[in-house]
Amino acid sequence: MPIDRNKIEEHIRGILIAIGENPQREGLKDTPARVARMYEEIFEGVQYTNDEIAEMFNKTFEEDLFIPKENKEMVIMKDIEIFSYCEHHLALMYNMKAAIAYIPNGKILGLSKLVRIADMVGKRLQLQERIGSDIAEVMQKVSGSEDVAVIIEGQHACMTTRGIKNTSAVTMTTTLRGRFNTDDALVNKLMMLYKQ
Repeated sequence: MPIDRNKIEEHIRGILIAIGENPQREGLKDTPARVARMYEEIFEGVQYTNDEIAEMFNKTFEEDLFIPKENKEMVIMKDIEIFSYCEHHLALMYNMKAAIAYIPNGKILGLSKLVRIADMVGKRLQLQERIGSDIAEVMQKVSGSEDVAVIIEGQHACMTTRGIKNTSAVTMTTTLRGRFNTDDALVNKLMMLYKQ
């Protein structure tokens, strides 16, 4: 279902009134429309299932993969910056960095696809744990490999700007699939590369 900018504008006006503001004052007159345009961009991923995201970014390079089948080398990309919004408070999850690793199974992904997958999955109302799980699911579909790992570190405005107001807490989540879930040596190698 497409994002309804008119409805967003209507509700933002209502929120402004509810918090005691005047939506007609100069600084706020265009705020509902600006927020609607922003929401259309930052929540784009809501419109797509994981299957649809996998279809959007399914360009792989089978002919370029010259790794012998018995040599299962890991591909890892780290420091992928993403943003998302917590589904509990609609608060920003920020300073988020994702690392995505997979073991190619006959094909490799263009590196930008890893970043695009992480970005699109983040453009939903999310939980950090689910972001990792969604990225892993999409990666498995696109790469054809069961062996996928996702590590995410981030801060949550629902903890830093309200409630406990702890500005230094960082949340780290790991999603391990396939051999990353069963092979301790592989996980140790992943963590060593991640920490470099």
